[in-house]
Amino acid sequence: MTALSEPAAPANPGWLYRAEAWMDDKGKGAWIAAMVLGFIFFWPVGLALLAYMIWSKRMFSKSCTRRKSWHSHMSAMKPSGNSAFDAYKADTLARLEREQQDFEAFLRRLREAKDKAEFDQFMDERARENHEDDAKGEPA
Repeated sequence: MTALSEPAAPANPGWLYRAEAWMDDKGKGAWIAAMVLGFIFFWPVGLALLAYMIWSKRMFSKSCTRRKSWHSHMSAMKPSGNSAFDAYKADTLARLEREQQDFEAFLRRLREAKDKAEFDQFMDERARENHEDDAKGEPA
């Protein structure tokens, strides 16, 4: 199983699995409506749905179904059948990857320069304090 593969559906899904799949197809609104109705009719059901939504990350995800988002992202990697467009797309993606690597290297150098400047400032202040202590002639 790879990181992009979907978990296999059970051979004979039960009513709970089918209800979950149906609510996922309807979207986050269906989950929220079920949770509110659960709180209205019998509060432990609403609380259980809320806990399940948080635990399964349905509450904070953009979409209830991860399958749709993976497929839309992965469709960009499929060849279109037009060789000129595919070559253009490959060149553009390679250029964007190089630009991203260059930008990350720039940020790394920027952080290193900032860290060095802060360290140099600390060392200068420390040397100045030691020099002032020596000038005062404090006994050690």
